[in-house]
Amino acid sequence: MKITKIEPNSLAAELELSIGDKILKINGRKPTDLIDLSFLLADEEIEMLIEHADGERELIGFEKDIDEEIGAEFESAVDKIKCCKNHCVFCFVDMIAPNMRRTLNIKDDDYRLSFLYGNFITLTNLTDADFKRIKNFHLSPLYVSVHAMNGEVRAKMLRTPLAAKIQSDLDKLEKAGVEYHTQVVLCPNLNDGAELNYTISEIMKRYPHAQSLAIVPVGMTKHRRDSFPLMQFDSEGAAKVIAQVEKFQAKARADFGKTFIYLGDEFYFLAGKDMPPADYYDDFPQIENGIGMTRNFIDEFTAANPLIPSPSSLATKIDVIAGTSIAVVLKKLAAEIMSANKNLDVRILPVVNEFFGSRINVSGLLTGGDIINTLKKNARAVDKILIPATALRSGTETFLDDVTVDDMREIFPARIVAVRSGDEFFKELNDYGRNYRQI
Repeated sequence: MKITKIEPNSLAAELELSIGDKILKINGRKPTDLIDLSFLLADEEIEMLIEHADGERELIGFEKDIDEEIGAEFESAVDKIKCCKNHCVFCFVDMIAPNMRRTLNIKDDDYRLSFLYGNFITLTNLTDADFKRIKNFHLSPLYVSVHAMNGEVRAKMLRTPLAAKIQSDLDKLEKAGVEYHTQVVLCPNLNDGAELNYTISEIMKRYPHAQSLAIVPVGMTKHRRDSFPLMQFDSEGAAKVIAQVEKFQAKARADFGKTFIYLGDEFYFLAGKDMPPADYYDDFPQIENGIGMTRNFIDEFTAANPLIPSPSSLATKIDVIAGTSIAVVLKKLAAEIMSANKNLDVRILPVVNEFFGSRINVSGLLTGGDIINTLKKNARAVDKILIPATALRSGTETFLDDVTVDDMREIFPARIVAVRSGDEFFKELNDYGRNYRQI
C-alpha cells in the first residue's frame, strides 16, 4: 500500500515514513486493503516491512497505543477493486460521454468501499468468503442498492439472475450482525407504483437492520445508448411519488420514531414543492447520496444570518453558477441578502447541461465548458464568480470535462470561488474584502 500523504505529528511522521513508501507487511501479513491495515495495526507491538521509493526495504519495529492511527493516506483503499458485473438498465456510468478519463468509467461493486466510503453495492458479486469476512471484521454499516425487493423485477433491472436473490442476501447480512442503508433508483413503469409499495414494505420489515431507504429518480444523459425503454419522471409523476411515499413515512415515524424513507431532492424540484424541514431527514443518514443536501444548504445559510455585517457602501456584483434545479432556491437566498444591502447585485446563472443533456440539472454534473459558455453569453463585469464545489473532482480544481478553474480564470478577470456549503455561500455574498467574522 503506497503512501500519498503523511499527517504532521502523526505516527507515520514519527517513524520517518515518506510519501512514496509502500507498506508490504505488518507482523508478517500483507494488508490487501485499508480494512486489513486497520486491524493489523490494532496491535500494540508492530513489525512493519517498508519498501522505499528507491526500492530499498526496511523492517521497522515499534510500539504504539492500541487505538493510535498511523496518520497516513494511501494511493488506493484496496488492492484491486471488485467491479460490477451487472448490466443495469439505468446505469449512469454507461451514459458517460465517450473518451472521458478512464476513472469515470470504473463501475465498482466492492463491499470494502461500501464500508469505508458509503459506496452502494448490489451484493450480486459477494462470495461466501466475502460474507465471512464481513462478519468476522463486523463491516457495518454497508450501503445496498436494492431497487426492488421483487426478485423478478430486480433481475430484470440489473439484467442478471443473481439479482433475484436480494431477500436471501439481506438475510445473510443480518445473520452476520450487519446494519445497512438501502437505495432505490426509481424508474417509471418498472419499479414504481405497486412495486415501490412492496419494496418499501419489505425493507421496513427489516428494521433495525435496515437503517434507511433512499428513493432517487432515474436520470438519463444524452449519451445513453441502451435500447431498453426507460422514461424519466415529469412534474405530475414526481408529485404522485411524493404523495405515495408520505404515507409510509408517517407510518415509519409512528413505528420507528424516524422518517426512515427519504426522497431525493429532485422529486421536490420536479414537483415544484418546498423541501421538507430538517427533522424530516432525522440525522441526514444519506446526505452523501444527495438526500437532503438542499435542505441542509438552506439551513446552513439561515443559521449564518445572525453573522451578517452592516451593509457595505461598496457596490459589488457577484455571479453565481448553478444547476437548473437548485437555481430557484439560490435566487431566494440571494434576494434575502440583497434586500438588506442595496449595493449588492447578485445574479444567479442557471447553466443548461449541454455536455450530458438538458435533463441533467444538478450542479454536481456541470462541466467547465458549459459554465464558460454560459458566462460568455451573459457577460458583464463582476467582482466575483461563485461556482459549485460539487462540480469539481474531489481535492482538485478540475471539472468532469478536464477544464480547470485556472482555465476559467484566464478568461474571466473576476475572483472565482468554489462554494461547498450554505454558510460558505452566505459568507461569499457578504464578504467584500473586509474583515469578516469566520463562520
